[in-house]
Amino acid sequence: MQFTLKQLAYFAAAAECGTVSDAAVRLSVSQPSISAAILALEQGFGVTLFQRRHAKGVDLTPAGMRLFAGARALLAHAQEFEAAARGEGEALAGPLELGCFVTLAPFFLPALLGGFAAAHPGIQLRPQEGDHATLSRGLLTGEFELALLYDLGFEDGIAATPLAQVPLRAVLPAGHALARRRRVTLADLAPLPFVLLDLPHSADYFLTLFRTAGLEPAVRYRTRSFELVRSLVAAGHGYSLLNLAPAHDGTYGGDSVVVRPLANDVPGLRIVVARAAQARPTRRASAFADFARAFFAVRRA
Repeated sequence: MQFTLKQLAYFAAAAECGTVSDAAVRLSVSQPSISAAILALEQGFGVTLFQRRHAKGVDLTPAGMRLFAGARALLAHAQEFEAAARGEGEALAGPLELGCFVTLAPFFLPALLGGFAAAHPGIQLRPQEGDHATLSRGLLTGEFELALLYDLGFEDGIAATPLAQVPLRAVLPAGHALARRRRVTLADLAPLPFVLLDLPHSADYFLTLFRTAGLEPAVRYRTRSFELVRSLVAAGHGYSLLNLAPAHDGTYGGDSVVVRPLANDVPGLRIVVARAAQARPTRRASAFADFARAFFAVRRA
């Protein structure tokens, strides 16, 4: 089938905007032009790319999601090719969509944004936070070209490069008896009330640590908020396990926590930069991956 970059751009805009009308406004073209491009792609590939919802826009079909991922990658490479043809290839420029795991973002993203902007001022890094499942899905659909996240296991189609490893830590209320120890064990913690960081994949990781050791934790509270975990622990509602610790022990509520390493031979979690395995990375993405490796090589988590 023959198709044009313009057709792919119109299709990608409709997928991103969720409506043909919004895509037309973004690209300053007519709605029939967007619709005609989508129809030509559907007829050429013999698939349905969108599910039309009356007066509510469009949703990508599974086939549309596959084409969307490829279209975004192809359009990004076309942009780089055009810049090189114009003699602008030496200076990297353009947007880079970056996903970042929600608990990693406040620890590392501010410094990464500043350092990368200084090294590559022409690249507009556009970060979005999400949990493991959201970021993995975004890589496969082309919403993100890269993502920073923990190595909690990936489905087929995602390639990950290790950046750093962070240890598992026990988080305890200040004044708790276990806080007086230099290290604690999973067996020490298992009978106590557990405040679980209940993010997709993360919760399974924490619970599996206990079950692999033949223990069953006593989960009292579940929350998707990193800071609420710390505040609940500080207020005496239990303990928690986390892989990162802020520079201070205070919480939003004014109480404090104590962080202790685990005595068990519990492996830490790897921080990785991930991408869709079948998509050739753009030079912008390669530049960020190189910068991230250097950044984590000299930074303690």
